[in-house]
Amino acid sequence: MTDLLKTKLSRRSVLQAAAIGAAGIDPALRALAYAQGSDKPEKEEVKIGFIPLTDCASVVMASVLGIDKKYGVKIVPSKEASWAGVRDKLVNGELDMAHVLYGLVYGVHVGAGGAKKDMAVLMTLNNNGQAITLSKKLADKGAVDATSLAKLIQKEKGEYTFAQTFPTGTHAMWLYYWLASAGIDPFRDVKNIVVPPPQMVANMRIGNMDGYCVGEPWGQRAIMDGIGVTAITTQDIWKDHPEKVLGTTADFVKKYPNTARAVTAAVLEASKWIDAGLQNKNKMADTIADKSYVNTSVDAINQRILGRYTNGMGKTWDDPNYMKFYNDGAVTFPYLSDGMWFLTQHKRWGLLKEHPDYLKVATEINRIDIYKQAAAATQTPVPKDPMRTSKLFDGTVWDGKDPKKYAESFKLHA
Repeated sequence: MTDLLKTKLSRRSVLQAAAIGAAGIDPALRALAYAQGSDKPEKEEVKIGFIPLTDCASVVMASVLGIDKKYGVKIVPSKEASWAGVRDKLVNGELDMAHVLYGLVYGVHVGAGGAKKDMAVLMTLNNNGQAITLSKKLADKGAVDATSLAKLIQKEKGEYTFAQTFPTGTHAMWLYYWLASAGIDPFRDVKNIVVPPPQMVANMRIGNMDGYCVGEPWGQRAIMDGIGVTAITTQDIWKDHPEKVLGTTADFVKKYPNTARAVTAAVLEASKWIDAGLQNKNKMADTIADKSYVNTSVDAINQRILGRYTNGMGKTWDDPNYMKFYNDGAVTFPYLSDGMWFLTQHKRWGLLKEHPDYLKVATEINRIDIYKQAAAATQTPVPKDPMRTSKLFDGTVWDGKDPKKYAESFKLHA
């Protein structure tokens, strides 16, 4: 927007633009309304934590491309070492927001994540794009999927160690779900450990674990380094599953509602930009591969974000359900049922002693009101229903209608 247009834009027209929202207003005009009018962000510099993973991309690109400035904020990405560190810094206010595990936010809110504080999810950052990796040693013995792994564990008794990234997080839930589908109890039949994402490959290389679940590029990196194979992608466990979110505390949203909306709008627009085409995806890969962000080679990132998969055992395929950041807004909406699913798994595995009020908790955390305002600013379609129905790979259907029954329906549980 030119300086001349800014000069001509009266305060009255700014307020009108903010009030009208998505009803035909030019996005640039609407962004200026948010940045300068009655909806001006209360806190203009926002520190957002991230872990070195491909799915931090929308937060990073909102900053690198200067999209944040359009909405009157400056995003300062802060590279963090572990999800426990992200949790602690969110809770104590060292971070304003974070690229964070969906289940971590819910765990903290209900007191199952090593801390207790009222939390908020502003948007979903991505669907799909994680993987379960088995060591080459296991693969050489014939354990290449859940069924063959279960047979090996029965045949060759010993200690089998599997890693995930945080006790209430997404990777833990995908790993446990997958193991249990083959009758492997993730707590009794194998040893379970927590390892930060960037350390997964190094730990497998020296033999500290037999398998792990983590986000990209650390699944692909194990294959490139010849130390692991992809047993299953998480999109094959649950097509278009929720993954990372833009998370913060409820206190932050209460104190800085305009800032929360502005940052959400900026990250939404960056998400749209990433999914707009091949050129943008390649630029994103080039950017986040840098040591300031993910710190890996570009070729570890740019194949799987385009759906080009290899499993390390000679199989290659094009997966239409690769990591997505926007997908016409279907990715970014914070569905209540998505958050509720993680609670059902927390209860299943004993992380919660009692059933919570699933819908009440999700309604408290997922700030659909803030999301809708940001969606209006970015012309992002909003679904009519805050619940969605999904079918997982074992045939179970999740729709959020009876979470208690669903949580108690699994043969294997804590």
